[in-house]
Order: sequence, then C-alpha cells, then structure tokens
Amino acid sequence: MIVYQNTKSDFINDVMNGIIADKIEEEFEKHHIPHSQRGEYRAWANSLHFMKDVLDDDEIGDDCELAVEYQIPLTAKRVDFLISGSDENGKNNVVIVELKQWEDSKETSRPDVVYTFTGGSNRFVTHPSYQAYSYAKIIENFNESIAKYDISLYPCAYLHNYNEKNRSHIDNNFYNEAIKIAPIFLQRDAMKLRAFIKRFIKKRGGIDILMKIENGKLKPTKSLQDAIYSMLEGNQEFFLIDEQKVAFEIIKSKVKESLKIASKPENENGKFTIVIKGGPGTGKSVVAIQLLVDLIKNKYAACYVTKNSAPRNVYFEKLSGKKYTQKYIKSLFLSSGAFVASPLNQFDCLICDEAHRLNAKSGMFKNMGENQIKEIIHSSKVSVFFIDEDQRVTASDIGTVDEIIKWAKLENSTLIMDDALNLVSQFRCSGSDGYLAFLDNLLDLRETANYEFDFDYDLRLFASPSKMREELRKLNNNNKARMIAGYCYNWITQKNPNSDEYDINLEDDFHAKWNFNNTSTWAIDEDSFEEVGCIHTSQGLEFDYVGVIIGKDLRFENDKLICDYTQRAKTDKSLHGVRKFQNWQEVAKQIIKNTYKVLLSRGQKGCFIYCEDKELLKHISEMTKKDIIY
Repeated sequence: MIVYQNTKSDFINDVMNGIIADKIEEEFEKHHIPHSQRGEYRAWANSLHFMKDVLDDDEIGDDCELAVEYQIPLTAKRVDFLISGSDENGKNNVVIVELKQWEDSKETSRPDVVYTFTGGSNRFVTHPSYQAYSYAKIIENFNESIAKYDISLYPCAYLHNYNEKNRSHIDNNFYNEAIKIAPIFLQRDAMKLRAFIKRFIKKRGGIDILMKIENGKLKPTKSLQDAIYSMLEGNQEFFLIDEQKVAFEIIKSKVKESLKIASKPENENGKFTIVIKGGPGTGKSVVAIQLLVDLIKNKYAACYVTKNSAPRNVYFEKLSGKKYTQKYIKSLFLSSGAFVASPLNQFDCLICDEAHRLNAKSGMFKNMGENQIKEIIHSSKVSVFFIDEDQRVTASDIGTVDEIIKWAKLENSTLIMDDALNLVSQFRCSGSDGYLAFLDNLLDLRETANYEFDFDYDLRLFASPSKMREELRKLNNNNKARMIAGYCYNWITQKNPNSDEYDINLEDDFHAKWNFNNTSTWAIDEDSFEEVGCIHTSQGLEFDYVGVIIGKDLRFENDKLICDYTQRAKTDKSLHGVRKFQNWQEVAKQIIKNTYKVLLSRGQKGCFIYCEDKELLKHISEMTKKDIIY
C-alpha cells in the first residue's frame, strides 16, 4: 500500500510549500494506519527536504512518479521512499531509498548490524544498506508485477545528517557486501545519490510502474514447512529483516563467544541463555530454523527444540524421502522432553521454539525429569528461547520469561535479553498490526489504541458454519486453507475414527470430525480439509486462510466477554490440573483467551469466523464494521 504518491514536480511543490508532512499524515489517518506520530512527522518534514534537493535536477523528468511510505504486502514494514521511471534505454526501474537521520553509529562484530541512537535509545539495528536490500528482496518475492513487467529494483540508503568524519563507522569493508548491493550515501553525498538515481530514472516509465506494484497480484505465499528442505540445502528462502536479522546475528555471535570462553582452561562454563520475544507472525520460527541451518553448516552441535509435535511431524514429513536419513532428521528436531538425562553442555546451541509451551515434567505420564527449561539450559552452552506468553494454552505450560531467568541464574548461564531481541515485524494477517491489536481488544488480553485496520486482510464473519466451510473450500486450491476450532466438542470418534459419527455437530447441517487420530501431519495432508484442527495441531504452523469455529466457551453477554471453562469438552486435557493454581478460574479464562488468540492468528491472508454465540458474532461485526454473511 502506498501512503503518498505524486509526480516529482508536485512532490517538490509540496515540500517547498511546507505541506508534505501534513499530507502524509492525513493519508495515515484516512487509512487507519498506526504510526509513531510526532517522530515520523518530524522525520518526513526533515528528510524529504533533502530528497527534494537531490531530485531537483532537469535530467530527472518532472512527471516521474514517486512514493513515500510504501507498505510492503503481507508485512507491517514500510519503505521510506521510491522513485520510478525508465532509463535512457526505456527500461522500467524503481529506486528504493532508505532514509535515516543518524549523525553517527558504531561498527559491531556482527555482519550487517550497527549500533546507534534511534527510537529514543542506543540499540543494535541492521545496517541501512542491508535494510534497503532486504526490503527490495521482499517486494520482489511477494509481488508478481516485478517479473511480469520486467521492473528492476535498485535499493540504496541516504543518511543525510551523517557526519563525514564518522564515515568509517558505517562505510567500510566489514559492511562491503551489503553496500555493494545497496550503496550508502552520507551528508556530503547528495550529488552522488543524484547521479545514482539518474542512472536508472530519466523519464516517466512506459507503464504506470508504481500502480503496477501497488495493484500487483501477490505471489503464492511461502510457508516455513514448504521451504524447510530448501533451507537445509543452503538456499535463502527468507530474508531476515530489521530485528530478525539483529537477533539472528547476536545469537550466532554468542555461540562463537561461548566456544571461545569454554576453550579456556580457567573457565569451564561459558554459558549463555538468550530470550527472544515475539507475537504471532513475527518470524520466530523462521529465525529459529535459519539459525539451525547456519549453525549446522558451520559444524556446530545444534538442534531445534519444540514441545509441539505438530510442526516437528510436518518437518519430518517434508524432509522424508529426500537425501537425509530419518535418524539425521530426528536428531535435528527434538522434543522438549529429550534432555532429562543430558550431560552438562552436550550441545553448542539448543534453539527452543514455542518456549511458552514448555512443561515441568516430561514423558507420557509427566513423571520424568525436573523442569524442561532447566534441562535445556543445562544441556547446552547456548540456549535460545523464542517465547510469546500470550500463547500459553494449557494448565501445564510453564514457559514464562521469569521462569527462564530463574533457571538461567541457577545454571550459572549469562542471560541475554533486551529490546533489540524483541521481534515486532508482522508477517502474518497481511502484516496488519491493527488486526492483532483488534484481537487483543476482542479477547480482553490488553487494551490497545487504534485497533482499526485496513481490510487488505480478508476477514469474514459467518452466521452459518456450512457457508463458512464452502467459502473456505474455494480458497483451498493450494491446500493451505483449514478449519480450526476451540476445544468445546468431545472427541467421540477417538477409538473409532472411521465410524459414521461426528465430533462436531452445529447448525445448518454442519458435521465434522476432529483430526488427531488419523494423522500427525494434518496441516499438510491432501485430504484433511474436511476435518477440523484444534490448538494442538495448528499451533506453530500457519496457513493462507483459516476458518475458526468459536465455541460456547467464549460468549458476549451484557456488554462483556465471558470465558466459560465449563463449556470445554470433557476430553479436553488443556485445563487438566488447573485447580492447582490459587487463582485457577482466572488461569482457565486466560487459557481460553490465549487459545483463540492463537487460532485467530493462524491465517496469513485471511480469517473466517463463525461463533456459536450470536451476540459475540454481532459484537465482532460492530467492532470491525464487517457485515455478517448469512
């Protein structure tokens, strides 16, 4: 989505008249896009003056089109500045400019990462050249118009306030790989940036380039489970951006540092525990798998660990029959209960995904070991925990940041946890931060301002579960649409999955079975659309579209959300043992809310919702201003 678009000459006029920042802010408000209001307003007013000066050249056509604040499809990331046109040979091009107001920064020992004052504090961030390049690659990978109309993208970075005496801090051989692809221009480089743009932009393109990009059809989305084999083969299937890249490089550096420390006779420990926070769709699993691939490529003893069997089983299935043996595959992807008897520092790095799902005891009967967090930290020189406490969905889930901190201290492991390691970039739900804010409001998880969101995300509300299933079926061409539900329906076909009975029976002649008994890879099976998944078979995975059945455990009465644990199925184990908590009723309510937060955020392109409680459906309709489909 383009926030501000204009010709070069009209853009220059808007800057000269002092109205450019006001116009951009009006577009943000018009489209209900949340942003850092005063900080970004000042940045537009400042940086766009510099861009006006760069573009004020007769050799760049006045009718060349440019855009400010282009939101990359399926993400919450925005490109600062684009200018489009054609070169002297008539080739259609777009120059992408990442704008920074930095005056200085510090080089780090981590590839593509610098340290600078931004966002109100000093922090590790990606090098501006890498940032511009990664944004260009995401646009190229998502948008079919780039290839269809043979549009070339040329990224660069412009740090117009960056002091020349500090050039070596950011423009040097250590960052040369990114700078070669996306040149960096500093305070005294305005003419060099102008020359760079003029190489690719001379006149208006033969087509309306920015509109082709804006309205371009999105390529089929790439899911982690589909890319897992290619990633293990060393191919770059995903481009880590911003804080994802920072977290990735920090973890890698700590693994190297740990081995150097451990090699010294006077130090037998050298342990680090790293906490990575991130909500749904922020790329926790992508970073985790990318990290695994990089570490094993460099001969480190590393494993991916998760309590959830669903993603592990899907990865096993995707990798089976390839060149890797089953033994090797299963040595890379381990259950969180696999470390009960592991010796101290057996592994160089254990990468624990979905750490909020960790349990105290392990084994089928929960009678083995002491604590899975302790055992993972004990077993590895570097332990990495990817965590979202809002995704704890059973009474036995003990994965909290406080619990990790406690065991890291007891195991004499240095804790690494700060804002630079928090993943916030949204890659699910069409990149809509507003949609996730809406879910937090709906479920009373937290109050969030401005939860209105642009409905590029396909949210539909259905009065009929059968109608929802049929509409969802139309979108299952690539086998990436699924129905999922809260666990309010007894698993009556557990011992006889081939019977004529159904587990879920709803209005409008809707009947379906739970999926668990017949397969461990329901999320990718070709014939599983008719079955309904639950939290245990969908958490840790994603789909293009989901149809969510909200059962009677969530209702809306007297202008208040009601979480009713008595409506959960008798066969539901997620609340088993909840009465051990002093405030067990509140814990039960939180589990219900977290469960629906997970289910409602599984869809990358869209979410369809059916509620057994009609008042809740009406409430959602009023909140989102979406009509109910009958």
